[in-house]
Amino acid sequence: MSETTHDGTVAVSAPASPDEGLTAAQLAAKYGLTVSGARPSLPEYVRQLWGRRHFILAFSQAKLTAQYSQAKLGQLWQVATPLLNALVYYLIFGLILDAGRGMPKDVYIPFLVTGVFVFTFTQSSVMAGVRSISGNLGLVRALHFPRASLPISFALQQLQQLLFSMIVLFVVAIAFGSYPGLSWLLIVPVLALQFLFNTGLALIMARLGSKTPDLAQLMPFVTRTWMYASGVMFSIPVMLEDHPGWIADVLQWNPAAVYMDLMRFALIDGYGSENLPPHVWAVAGGWAALVMLGGFVYFWKAEERYGRG
Repeated sequence: MSETTHDGTVAVSAPASPDEGLTAAQLAAKYGLTVSGARPSLPEYVRQLWGRRHFILAFSQAKLTAQYSQAKLGQLWQVATPLLNALVYYLIFGLILDAGRGMPKDVYIPFLVTGVFVFTFTQSSVMAGVRSISGNLGLVRALHFPRASLPISFALQQLQQLLFSMIVLFVVAIAFGSYPGLSWLLIVPVLALQFLFNTGLALIMARLGSKTPDLAQLMPFVTRTWMYASGVMFSIPVMLEDHPGWIADVLQWNPAAVYMDLMRFALIDGYGSENLPPHVWAVAGGWAALVMLGGFVYFWKAEERYGRG
């Protein structure tokens, strides 16, 4: 393309750009550009998480090691803390309030210790999930990785902590006459289902906590109420035998109570199937699937907003 200037010479102008007139979005699409930090598709997100599996495991182990690094007893506090809680609850609820009525002492003590250890697993996963994003903003803003790695890693940390505590739980069960048997094999699926439930709950709380950091101050009151309603210190059917039956059913079907009862059934010889609600395994699996899948999708939908604002 050319044109004549005022002095009679011919000037050649540059050809029109093939990108002329395209919008920014059209240009990005043409050259394969994407928004930095944009949310990937759900299958791609799962693939990215699987690719970070070594980071998730290493991060959880590092957090577990550092948790009590300033204490002289170190990792022993992983076991001592829930055990001391169980002792306090036994003194108050077992001796003073007689919350173990209907159960002999050799059943009630492992019943109580099991409840404290198992509920602490869920409670700690919730609290860790609330802070997993808001408490690690430096990491979130500095590096690109699927943000679900953090709440999953914290839930995995709590599982590892429970596995340490299980050694003491086995000792307590054996000391009160519950010896290893085939029922102890049920511990594996119980822990697997509870871990899935806890991970989903941690993902939900991570998203909520990322927008409302003050939620971390409220959750101890919520989890404490949940603990008292889940039969950690007492048998729900025995304690509520004078109340309408539907109240006991609702409390027994809440997920914390379901996983505690299944663990008690697996570990304690004197805690039989008559203490379990109907269809307990289906309920346990349903809670795990519902909360894990729902929590994962709920967290993924806000992936591009974590660490911003």
